Amino acid sequence: MLIVPETLIASLVTAEDAFRAVEACFAAMARGEACNFPVVREALGEGRQYGFKSGLDRAAGQLGVKAGGYFPGNAAKGMINHQSSVFLFDPETGRPVAMVGGNLLTALRTAAASAIAIDRLARPDARVLGIVGAGHQAGFQLRAAARVRRFERVIAWNLHPEMLPNVGAVAADLGLPFEAVDLPRMREAEVIVTITSSPVASLMAAHVAPGTHLSCMGTDTRGKQEADPALVAGASVFTDEVAQSVTIGEAQHAVAAGTLDASAIVPLGEVLIGRHPGRQTATEITLFDGTGVGLQDLAVAAVAVQRARERGLGIEVGV
Repeated sequence: MLIVPETLIASLVTAEDAFRAVEACFAAMARGEACNFPVVREALGEGRQYGFKSGLDRAAGQLGVKAGGYFPGNAAKGMINHQSSVFLFDPETGRPVAMVGGNLLTALRTAAASAIAIDRLARPDARVLGIVGAGHQAGFQLRAAARVRRFERVIAWNLHPEMLPNVGAVAADLGLPFEAVDLPRMREAEVIVTITSSPVASLMAAHVAPGTHLSCMGTDTRGKQEADPALVAGASVFTDEVAQSVTIGEAQHAVAAGTLDASAIVPLGEVLIGRHPGRQTATEITLFDGTGVGLQDLAVAAVAVQRARERGLGIEVGV
């Protein structure tokens, strides 16, 4: 078994690698060649969450699980709040193949999924990007979004505004003007990415203009909520996996209220393989409910393992 520690990931996997790996994952799911297993998620108290996401991709020959969660006290200890590791197994024999540091990979695959949704669902002429959230992943989201649209400026809001300069620094690095705004000014954005860990909706229907694309990436646990259920119910909703969308994703609240039917939610992979047209009008609001599926974690971890083996990196241990 090869151990690929977190310290090697940045030198092995790029944002472009993650985009292509997650894109292939979406397509395999839509073709029925890959499936995610039920998510296990447990509350540990004091805001801590721990769980497992796993799956099997027959097309790619990947079987595995990501173990990890959210530990909000980590920031005070100099660590990021999300901590995880990915374990890969031989799908034919069950033999462990690799253990891979999952922190950067999680950020890369989450941003990649959002960017793929923007690429396929946002209006081609979108020029203003809105970011709701300013935590560790916000910068990854901004960089990934900027790869698929020629944005001219970035606006952002965060519950704790003192964190917004971190997003502004990434925008400056990309050469994009940046402005911290109040939520009502999100109507200026043609693409909005939400990336928070909020239990209460912050982005309301009145904050979003017709024709906007939303990538809602923060809700991955029962009870979390970033967007007004009325906003979700009024949008054309796409997701990584419907089963997760309606139980732990952003759509859970609108579905529970009876204002959104699960049958109306479209897997994004259906758009990638040409089975669904995606956006159909310039004025409709499209919303991608990015719950984060285990298959995405396996896909990017497999890239890390392949690169590590090619370069003679990592630690080989007997099992």
